[in-house]
Amino acid sequence: MPGNEIDAISVAAYRIPTETPESDGTFEWDSTTLVAVHARSGEVTGFGYTYAGTATATLIRDHLAKRVEGCDAMAVEASWGAMIRSVRNLGRRGIAAMAISAVDSALWDLKAKLVGLPLVTLLGQVRDAAPVYGSGGFTSYSIGRLQQQLAGWVEEGIPRVKMKVGRDARADRERVAAARAAIGAKTLLFVDANGGYRRKLAIDQAEAFAEHDVRWFEEPVSSDDLEGLRLVRDRAPAVMDVAAGEYGYELLYFDRMLAAEAVDFLQIDATRACGITGFLKGAVLCESRSVPLSAHCAPSLHAALGCCVWPMHHLEYFFDHARIESMLFDGFRPPKDGALHPDLSRPGLGIELKQQDAQRYAV
Repeated sequence: MPGNEIDAISVAAYRIPTETPESDGTFEWDSTTLVAVHARSGEVTGFGYTYAGTATATLIRDHLAKRVEGCDAMAVEASWGAMIRSVRNLGRRGIAAMAISAVDSALWDLKAKLVGLPLVTLLGQVRDAAPVYGSGGFTSYSIGRLQQQLAGWVEEGIPRVKMKVGRDARADRERVAAARAAIGAKTLLFVDANGGYRRKLAIDQAEAFAEHDVRWFEEPVSSDDLEGLRLVRDRAPAVMDVAAGEYGYELLYFDRMLAAEAVDFLQIDATRACGITGFLKGAVLCESRSVPLSAHCAPSLHAALGCCVWPMHHLEYFFDHARIESMLFDGFRPPKDGALHPDLSRPGLGIELKQQDAQRYAV
């Protein structure tokens, strides 16, 4: 469409220290890197992002930008396809997929702004708000800090919370018991092992966690072990859902996980799975197999998507990302009554990077 060409793609990376050193069942970290993309058409600029590394920003700057500059800003999937084809010899998964994700979300934000609509309206809203679960409870936390964080979300009206397990089986049981004591009997309790258990230990832990009414067991074993996920799913208490999928970068990954009947809930992350376009395609797979969907992390990006796809049940209000987005995103909206409500007064995603505030974290 004449006049709607993509004039420029720009990218920057920001490394934000965590509040305290953090860990889960298999990894430790002390900072999170935000890769921010801006896509400009005339006087209108779209904003998108991913949580990745600086190599992702380099790939966008040196490779992807020239693939979409000059393309039609209204034809987002055409640009998405051009980016997908361009990484054939680099490998689509990992860094390339996260780079595509950031550019794709910026292009969707740009398109919605060009037509003057919130993204949730452009895509087609099916629910008023996206339910969330509070997520954190890192294995590096003391029992007191764990209880304080989870109980704080409950006090804010979030009726479901998730904590990390997987580093020490015995300690995990004690921490789950302490979490239940802090949040009371009515709040749903989720656990995430990040693939930290072996198959038989995961089954044993599922039975122990059931004593404290744990309803969600995320990555009890490695997400690459589809047979192991299926085994835990079959052997876990009936009320305990097994979830995985956050490390999916393409449709084939999700299709194989669903075909193996490995999960009760599929997780998709639009900052990894080739963007909003990839997320929407993954949601169709869930709908075709009647498997519920949960969005992984990046709450400001997933809020609109959570209101627009039928199989979506909730999204992850991850502590690190919510903290960063509250600090650096103009338009950030915290949960209300346990859900994220899109701002229908702002076009696009409804958020903008506070570039001055972010500059001190630039890398």
